[in-house]
Amino acid sequence: MKLTDTAVRKAKPDAKPYKMADGGGMFMLVQPNGGKWWRLKYRYGGKEKSLSFGTYPELSLSDARARREEARKLLANGADPGAVKQAQKKQTKIAAANSFEAIAREYHALKTPMWSELHVANWINILEREVFPKFGHRPVTEIETPDVLDILRAIEARGTLEIRSRVLQRVRTVFSFAIGSGRARHNPAAGIGREVLAPAPKVKHSPALDSSEMPEFLRALAGYQQKALASPIVFAATRLLAYTFVRTGEVRFAKWDEFDLDAGLWLIPAERMKARQPLTVPLSRQAVAIVQALQPLTGHLPVLFPNRNGAGDVISENTVLKVIERLGYKGRMTGHGFRSVASTYLNNLGVIRPDMIEAQLAHGDRDQVRASYNRADYMEYRTAMMQFWADTLDAMQADKKLPKWADYEPHGLDYRAAQVIPLRVKA
Repeated sequence: MKLTDTAVRKAKPDAKPYKMADGGGMFMLVQPNGGKWWRLKYRYGGKEKSLSFGTYPELSLSDARARREEARKLLANGADPGAVKQAQKKQTKIAAANSFEAIAREYHALKTPMWSELHVANWINILEREVFPKFGHRPVTEIETPDVLDILRAIEARGTLEIRSRVLQRVRTVFSFAIGSGRARHNPAAGIGREVLAPAPKVKHSPALDSSEMPEFLRALAGYQQKALASPIVFAATRLLAYTFVRTGEVRFAKWDEFDLDAGLWLIPAERMKARQPLTVPLSRQAVAIVQALQPLTGHLPVLFPNRNGAGDVISENTVLKVIERLGYKGRMTGHGFRSVASTYLNNLGVIRPDMIEAQLAHGDRDQVRASYNRADYMEYRTAMMQFWADTLDAMQADKKLPKWADYEPHGLDYRAAQVIPLRVKA
């Protein structure tokens, strides 16, 4: 008599295992602990054998019957169902070993002794963030050019074309390694060139230093102030630009009622932002100290950085630029250049979320970025990033070992989509 769904569901355990037959050699074995196993008895090569299909309710009665019919077809064609199952398991294991992620990590481990510590971290972190979630689990033999293009298009949509280039280069390298080690026959990333990628926009950039030039520049700036060649107000404006990498105009017109120093936040109102959206800037300890030091000097005024001529004006747009020129960096660095230095350095690390860097730079649709994060976690991440950047600048100036993002990165944050209410600071 064949089994029914009701009989299978209501089957109770007994002191000893017992069988409930369904016909065709298939039965359900009910264990004393309540486990229900689907089994098939069959004969192959003159020997009685047994094959396990799985457990109920993970495998329903109808699914178990379908497995039985597949096994009977194999027997009818002269194949041993048990041997076929073992071969499939072996093939699955081989496929997992030949997955894109497995081969990428193998290549990474091979190159680690030859690379710098920073490059070792950057190389794998960008794949972990951009590629592994998409097709890291798939065998390299199953990945095609459209799969790679999908990832590159998503990165293009964020506007992070430098990241796109690094992802393409790494994917090409992994496939070349897979081909060289006999686990792939073609490289789906090899044919992706300029003709299929969005061109990088031609933008006239403000002069900016390379991060390798920053230590000397920062020491020159500190020495300039020690010699009292710049007023404390102008020096503070320049340092605040470096620590926050906001736009020069956003620093020049900064007002005292925009700051909550206890919370370490600076809320720049929408009317002073290029994109006409408010920007909440997490302040590092260093940035807070700069603003606090200004309070005895300009705390009685509406603005932090008044023009020395008075009349309610703020420092001119050329004030910071003049300081930079006097340091000997004319044509090589500007106030706006601090943004480029920070963006390039943080993105090139390959370990900091690019959307968080873009949010601090106030690029693109910040509301869309913020809506992808839990409100508290969004600010916790950016606060850690800004402290990391400030400590990096200080380490550069002092010629000390640069900090590692791993020592700052918040863990266990909630990045589910959520409605994010703009943060507010005290009036």
